[in-house]
Amino acid sequence: MKKYKSSSLLLFLFFMVTLFSKISVEARNNHIRNSKTHKHQKDKSGNGNTHFPSPAPAPLPHRGSNPNPSSSFDLFSFGAKGDGFSDDSKALLAAWKAACKFPGATVEIPSGFTFLIKPITLQGPCMPNLVLQIDGTLFAPPKVGSWPKSSLFQWINFKWVQNFTIQGTGTVDGQGSNWWTTSQILYSQKKSYNIPDLRPTALRFYSSYDVTVSNIKIINSPQCHLKFDSSKGVKVNNITISSPEDSLNTDGIHLQNTQDVEIQHSNIGCGDDCVSIQTGCSNVHVHHINCGPGHGISLGGLGKDKSVACVSNIIVENVSIQNTLSGVRIKTWQGGIGSVKNVSFTNVQVSDVKVPIIIDQFYCDKNFCKNQTRAVAITGVKYDQIVGTYSVQPIHLACSNDIPCTGIDLIDIQLKPSPRYRGFQQGLCLNSYGKSSAPLVPSSIDYCLRNSGGSVNRIARSHDNVC
Repeated sequence: MKKYKSSSLLLFLFFMVTLFSKISVEARNNHIRNSKTHKHQKDKSGNGNTHFPSPAPAPLPHRGSNPNPSSSFDLFSFGAKGDGFSDDSKALLAAWKAACKFPGATVEIPSGFTFLIKPITLQGPCMPNLVLQIDGTLFAPPKVGSWPKSSLFQWINFKWVQNFTIQGTGTVDGQGSNWWTTSQILYSQKKSYNIPDLRPTALRFYSSYDVTVSNIKIINSPQCHLKFDSSKGVKVNNITISSPEDSLNTDGIHLQNTQDVEIQHSNIGCGDDCVSIQTGCSNVHVHHINCGPGHGISLGGLGKDKSVACVSNIIVENVSIQNTLSGVRIKTWQGGIGSVKNVSFTNVQVSDVKVPIIIDQFYCDKNFCKNQTRAVAITGVKYDQIVGTYSVQPIHLACSNDIPCTGIDLIDIQLKPSPRYRGFQQGLCLNSYGKSSAPLVPSSIDYCLRNSGGSVNRIARSHDNVC
């Protein structure tokens, strides 16, 4: 009996020892787990060393269906139809306003679609390096009567933009044929049919800086195709401008009060000047341009209605001009004041151009203009390597009696009659002073310029104070 009691006591003691050991081990394991949990929480707070990824940030809000609003803004994301009939103006404006807020953003005009855009102003300032990527087609309203009277100056107006680029493989179509027809209607008929006198420019930049336009096509504008007004730092590269030869006043590229411009490697054919350089322009470089049809490359008309005109530091070189009214031309109105100076026309190839070289200080776009003594002074103009064929007259220098042209250089001029020649082999040279250098064809060009004296040069310099 005593032995049985001893065995029971030993069994009880063994059970208790085992139980306490198990409890101790479990407590120790719980302590270890809790320590690890606290350590991981400390790491996630940034006060420890963690090897676990933090939670992903919340996604940025979408604009339309665009997954990345900071880079690309497709017109379809803003409700555009792209069928050529629906009005997509609001979609373009909304995409512009959204992209304007992000640096390096792109407004996309997708390829394969046509977007009807009513007169619109796309306004800055925006964040830097904004791009308008035109790969599709933009259509202007085709009916003259559908244009608001307040929007006749331009179709698409870019205002106060900086560090901005238009590029792409697409087309800007002004659908101007109805405008050209109405421009030939008599004034009395226009009044009775409510036809406007103004016609819109297709693309206009106003008060903009560091602007680039490249690769696109601009066609059939009601008036000017591409205009820069009161702007600075302009680059135009590899664009095509096209409208019929009989589309009145459809200048290709028009510059006014604009400085530091480069226009290069482009094809321009229209119903007026391929490139028109107006008052307030300086430091303009035009090169590697194919021009025609049209009226050539022109400075002016300058000084209209007795206004002040100032143009300086213009270089036109390595250009080809075919089937145009003029080649390289300077035209000023009688009665104006100011000056044109430091102009160079170099390596100009002309083919079947009516008059390749023109300075006209008696410019008049009417049947009759009243004679006036004041004129915009023209000084320091070089013509070097003007080669090719003419159909009317090789050279026309018509300068004012009171303000003659001075510092005119004629170097390596070789102009021969074209197969369509119906004019004069003798050039017209009136009150023009400077020097000429062989070869000169026709030979009469050698006698075109007078030797300038001190009094003539003083007259030219006196107009520098105006500008």
